[in-house]
Amino acid sequence: MPSLPPPTTTARYTGTAMALHWLLALLIVGTFSLGVYMHELPFSPARLKYYSWHKWAGVTILLLSFVRLAWRITHRPPADVAMPGWQARAAHATHHLLYALFFIVPLVGWAYSSASGFPIVWFGVLPLPDFVPVDKALAEAIKPWHERTAMLMAALVLLHIAGALKHHFIDRDGLLDRMRPARS
Repeated sequence: MPSLPPPTTTARYTGTAMALHWLLALLIVGTFSLGVYMHELPFSPARLKYYSWHKWAGVTILLLSFVRLAWRITHRPPADVAMPGWQARAAHATHHLLYALFFIVPLVGWAYSSASGFPIVWFGVLPLPDFVPVDKALAEAIKPWHERTAMLMAALVLLHIAGALKHHFIDRDGLLDRMRPARS
């Protein structure tokens, strides 16, 4: 059996970049899953609790996205691994769209919550200002955009995961190892 080729890169992301990546990944997947689950629940105290959790997570994602973007702007990522130009362009486009959606999805959700007349009280302690005025017609116009942008982000997350797994298992180029915490 032939031996596997060595990874083409050993450069890694910083520990902070990795921590922000994986924390946001968990929050985004969890918040999306909760949103899908709670969406079909009948009106109840449990549903109201889940909506609060969903909003808290959305605000947390928004804040961590600012931190992540600031870190990314001030810290160079490792050099790209060798790949065909179209793959590099697709990866960069996916990353740019994901970064945009890290902000768009929570902000549209906040606007929807505000327009619906349900203020966000982060973790039940910090009331956030309304993003837009209370307006039921506006809320109905905004609601599908929160769902659509969340679905687009979910699709891009799946594409991102598929690309990382392709590089790990098929290309074996070490790309995934750049974002995995070091193993002792």
